[in-house]
Amino acid sequence: MIEFKNVYKRYRGSEKDVLKGLNLICNEGEITAFIGPSGCGKTTTMKLINRLINPTDGQILVDGKDNATINPVDLRREIGYVIQHVGLFPHMTIAKNVAVVPRLLKWDESKINPRVDELLNMVGLPPEEYRDRYPAELSGGQQQRVGVIRALAAEPKIILMDEPFSALDPISREQLQEDLVQLQKDIKKTIIFVTHDMDEALKISDKIVLMKDGEIVQAASPEEILRRPANDFVKSFIGEKRLQQVRDIPTVADVMAKKPATIYPHRGLAVAMKMMEQRQVDSLVVVDEENHVQGYVTIYDVTRSFDNEDEHVQDILQPFSQTVSPTADITEAIRMLDEGTLSYIPVVCDDGKLLGLLTRGSVVGHVRNVYAQEGLAEQSV
Repeated sequence: MIEFKNVYKRYRGSEKDVLKGLNLICNEGEITAFIGPSGCGKTTTMKLINRLINPTDGQILVDGKDNATINPVDLRREIGYVIQHVGLFPHMTIAKNVAVVPRLLKWDESKINPRVDELLNMVGLPPEEYRDRYPAELSGGQQQRVGVIRALAAEPKIILMDEPFSALDPISREQLQEDLVQLQKDIKKTIIFVTHDMDEALKISDKIVLMKDGEIVQAASPEEILRRPANDFVKSFIGEKRLQQVRDIPTVADVMAKKPATIYPHRGLAVAMKMMEQRQVDSLVVVDEENHVQGYVTIYDVTRSFDNEDEHVQDILQPFSQTVSPTADITEAIRMLDEGTLSYIPVVCDDGKLLGLLTRGSVVGHVRNVYAQEGLAEQSV
């Protein structure tokens, strides 16, 4: 974990603070993306971590230890660093480039070579083909992959990435973003990623730190940044198009089926079976006379108990394991559907009254209607 505690930075001869009282926690095993306009202080903030520069005031704690108390050379050897223009040594082979830090740390050669091969394989560069090549013989995207694994070679807990993909063409850049997300699932490093691209930050990060004039304007998950931007500056930086896409995501109320098949708990099983036949469903939602959800019965429950005329719906109903609010995000509700055993979830208001059902069919129907409306709108233009 990395923690900034009331950190200020002012360069010698200047009367202006570049950083102004930063307080922030970057969680272990997560990607934290720093983003903001040029000159906002994001790269300066990152360089404080490995002491390429030192704060004027405040503390930076690395795993609970003030990094000012750690020898800068030792600190940097324990922190991976990936820069925009790769920085591979042109006179060294790819294998030697990757092995630079392990050799500085005096690893045994019998450990270094397997580590190099492992890392090359990890990013899709077969060692038998690439370890003896030189940087000039690789594409820009391949060189940047080598830059990433060189930072990983000595198994650091922390990796700093300073706009590592910004010099690449869009296709290579997108591929490397996806590679980083996949790689992080396996390596679980604490990654500080500086970028000027909001799409990149949204795609790769667990937390986005948006900065302006040396201050943190908002630090939150990509989801929260999109849904609850802190102010007009954040909104403008995110962009109206991205915000509109979020606003267009439907709620459960927009998608639910509004006339579910229901039955009262005191009704008999023959009535339940008849109602299922009429509504062409294989289950009924059980509600009381005030429309509060009690549970559900399926055709299988009714069939098993049908010969017992003394039994009623209330005797065989099963409780729902979960319900959903009409204001809930549809993406979360769909996840609940996927994880549940039923093909639907009751939608209830705060007092437990049934409003509708979220079903796979109602979701598909909503999507179909949206596309149909968009198609009509395009035809009318």
